Amino acid sequence: MCFLDETGQGLRPPGGRSWSRRGHRPQVRVHGGDHGGRISVAGLVCYRPGMRPRLIYRLHHYRRRQGERAAFTLTEYKSLLQAAHQQLPGGKIVPVWDNLNIHHSRSMRAFVDAHADWLSVFYLPAYAPDLDPTESVWSLLKRSMANFLATDLDHLTGMIKHRLKVIQHHPEVIEGCLVTTGLTLHTTPAITN
Repeated sequence: MCFLDETGQGLRPPGGRSWSRRGHRPQVRVHGGDHGGRISVAGLVCYRPGMRPRLIYRLHHYRRRQGERAAFTLTEYKSLLQAAHQQLPGGKIVPVWDNLNIHHSRSMRAFVDAHADWLSVFYLPAYAPDLDPTESVWSLLKRSMANFLATDLDHLTGMIKHRLKVIQHHPEVIEGCLVTTGLTLHTTPAITN
């Protein structure tokens, strides 16, 4: 079972503030500032009883160029799902994701139907981020970057990759993200008459 969600980070420091001497306005010089780009992250937090949990993610760079998409494209979502299919033992995945428009699109439905042998999709209820362990991963990521100031998108990309790799190498942290939702992965035996 894989939970899929997205987050993003721009060049502005989280919370829009930085430290400064007492009595002085905080000023942060950032290349690009408000007009700079943004990094979007789509991640799958994957769980299987008896196996270590996994985090699989992809980055999308938005540099505010003409004709460039600000968010993940359908092709990028398909690529992420296919990568999970390749990387996870057993090859079958069950993504659980929110009700983002692209998740309900005709093209995505056609992709899911075409790969029904290894892909089954479920949707979270509306406004239920507390049921998504990926939200806890994003919280850990953003908290770890609280005192980090990126100078450009490449610097920000490197830091995001580094922080996500640290989370990937600690399966107990990913397991803890599921615990915070109150969900369990225990299977119940089928009732036979």
